[in-house]
Amino acid sequence: MPTVKRILVTGGAGFLGSHLCERLVERGHDVICLDNFFTSQKSNVVHLLGCPNFELVRHDITLPIYLEVDEIYNLACPAAPGHYQFNPIKTMKTSMAGAINVLGMAKRCRARVLQASTSEVYGDPEIHPQPETYRGSVNPIGPRACYDEGKRAAEALFMDYHRMNRVDVRIVRIFNTYGPRMHPFDGRVISNFIRQALQAEEITLFGSGEQTRSFCYRDDMVEGLVRMMENDQGFIGPVNLGNPGEFSIAELAEHVLRLTGSRSRIVNKPLPADDPKRRRPDIRLAKEKLDWAPTVPLETGLAKTIEWFRSIEFSDYRPPTPHY
Repeated sequence: MPTVKRILVTGGAGFLGSHLCERLVERGHDVICLDNFFTSQKSNVVHLLGCPNFELVRHDITLPIYLEVDEIYNLACPAAPGHYQFNPIKTMKTSMAGAINVLGMAKRCRARVLQASTSEVYGDPEIHPQPETYRGSVNPIGPRACYDEGKRAAEALFMDYHRMNRVDVRIVRIFNTYGPRMHPFDGRVISNFIRQALQAEEITLFGSGEQTRSFCYRDDMVEGLVRMMENDQGFIGPVNLGNPGEFSIAELAEHVLRLTGSRSRIVNKPLPADDPKRRRPDIRLAKEKLDWAPTVPLETGLAKTIEWFRSIEFSDYRPPTPHY
């Protein structure tokens, strides 16, 4: 492939997609950012609009689009439960029809295409930590199924296009990621806690708070995505990308309260249906195949994220759906 590549990033105006676009633009590639702005916003990439090697396209990936590209990062899909449950049928269509459309483009252009899958393919796991060989414990008819099963189906499509049409694919399973440019009303636990703490609101803790998650800072995740795309050793994945540091949600709340200096009160609410009890990636494969491991500790990443949250006006944002 040429040194300067034509790269499509679907969902490129989202939290993670915008940082990926920024990284690729800085490296001199010709970047096309495609987004329908359902859960993202133009402000995430407005600073890139003046760059001659950046182009912003408003488009819904469930509909076909014809572009000439060398690489495709397929990040398009609502990722927060409140967003993907708002229109579960559209969420499923985004995962499945979106995968078909980018795979068709990759086949025609002979492009390499990376699928941003998710740790949600493991469901409420019975194995801990979760290796890529684990097939998951997913409720196919529950309220989270539109996202969980949609991403599982997308992985199946990627593998079938690879086996039948020799499309050059890459599959990554992304665990909880955080950092600046998270939408303050996206409903994710870190953005919820920080926004509530800074606004002196009650901290809503679902369940007992004993459930665990592993949080990866955005810089580490972008590095992992790029390394997976650029590896030429025939490794297609799937591969886990995430930080193996495991924290309870109650511990996270205490970290946020301490770092913000907030006196907000923690209030417990019922745990949502099918919410995983434990989540932690086994990243041995990423270390072996990509020489990748996260480097940013939670304390450092939270401090940077809180600093960004302090710099924005919450009134400039709105909950994208009624279910945040």
